[in-house]
Amino acid sequence: MPTDDLHAIELLNRVPYGRVSASQRALPFTAVTRHVVSDGRLLLRLHRGHGYHRALDGNVVAYEADNVNSGANDTWSVQFTGTARAITPTPAEYELFGPTPRLADGEPFDPVFLRIEAEFVKVHYLCDVPVFRYAHSA
Repeated sequence: MPTDDLHAIELLNRVPYGRVSASQRALPFTAVTRHVVSDGRLLLRLHRGHGYHRALDGNVVAYEADNVNSGANDTWSVQFTGTARAITPTPAEYELFGPTPRLADGEPFDPVFLRIEAEFVKVHYLCDVPVFRYAHSA
C-alpha cells in the first residue's frame, strides 16, 4: 500500500464518522456514516431504512472524513474514491464499529455494511486555521 494511503488510513482511525457521497437516480446525495478500517480496507455502517445502500452498492462513491470541528490548529481531510460493495462484516469487524445507534430519524437503526475498494486516496491539509470560535463570530 502506498505511503500516502497508509497515512490516510492512520488519519481515518482518529475519527469515527465521515460522509459518503454518490448519486441516486441522477441526484447527488451525502450521508453521514460510521467507518472503521480493517486490514487496510475502509468499511462503512449506515442505516438500511434510508435506502442509500442500494444506490451505493456496486457504484463509485466518494468518502470524506476530517477533523474540522476538533479545534486543532491544523485541519486535515481524507478523501477515498472507489467502488462500494455491500458486505457482511466478520465478527471482529462488527466489533470494531462499537455500539449500534438506537434510532435513525425516529426508527430503529437497521445496520447495513459496505466496503470501499479505493482507487483514489487523497489527504488535504489546512495549516494555522483560525480558532473555531473566531471563524463563526458575527
